[in-house]
Amino acid sequence: MSHVLVVEDESAIAELISINLRHAGYEVTVAATADQAQAAVDRVLPDLVLVDWMLPGQSGLQLARRWRAETRTREIPIIMLTARNEEADKIAGLDAGADDYLTKPFSPKELLARMRAVLRRKAPEALDSPVEVAGLRLDPATRRVTRRVDGELREVKMGPTEFRLLHFLMTHPERVHSRAQLLDRVWGDHVFIEERTVDVHVKRLREALAPAQCSALIETVRGAGYRMTQQLGSVAA
Repeated sequence: MSHVLVVEDESAIAELISINLRHAGYEVTVAATADQAQAAVDRVLPDLVLVDWMLPGQSGLQLARRWRAETRTREIPIIMLTARNEEADKIAGLDAGADDYLTKPFSPKELLARMRAVLRRKAPEALDSPVEVAGLRLDPATRRVTRRVDGELREVKMGPTEFRLLHFLMTHPERVHSRAQLLDRVWGDHVFIEERTVDVHVKRLREALAPAQCSALIETVRGAGYRMTQQLGSVAA
């Protein structure tokens, strides 16, 4: 289930968008201001952001520029929603970092289609490109996981399931994933295994990461699931 952040100060429009997205199977968070949007992104990175240009205080344009300038938020897919339909406005929105630009009024079907297109375009990058978190580097092309410790480059050895699990967590950092979500995204929804299997593989993954001194990157979130943090710290028991 993809998580979408809707940044819209007109409550009627925000509610309409939310209803349609939830009906289509998305998890939705709504923010009415730029400050609320930033707080939501600071808590959990969304899979996609729908942001209105005109917001109280900081504009959606400024938000897009800010997110594109920061490493943690640089790759968030952004679709700008606005009543501003001049060519110069569209150019400004896209130049600010929006992946797409949709003018109001728009149909929910068109919005959903554009969201799917943006997510499709972003997915290959996440699947094929090397990813790095806290010095831990995973390269899908070579299937190598490495980290430099005390000046020495160490290669982390792990099984194929742990590799897929680590890849998924590293490409979705700071997000909490339930065991059921991990089963769906890592093992596939056609595989019927118990949720506690996830705990076994997380334990194995932590053991594999221990020689590289980064097992603490995999955090347990009580009552919720697991999260890949971007800063080394103690693992919750």
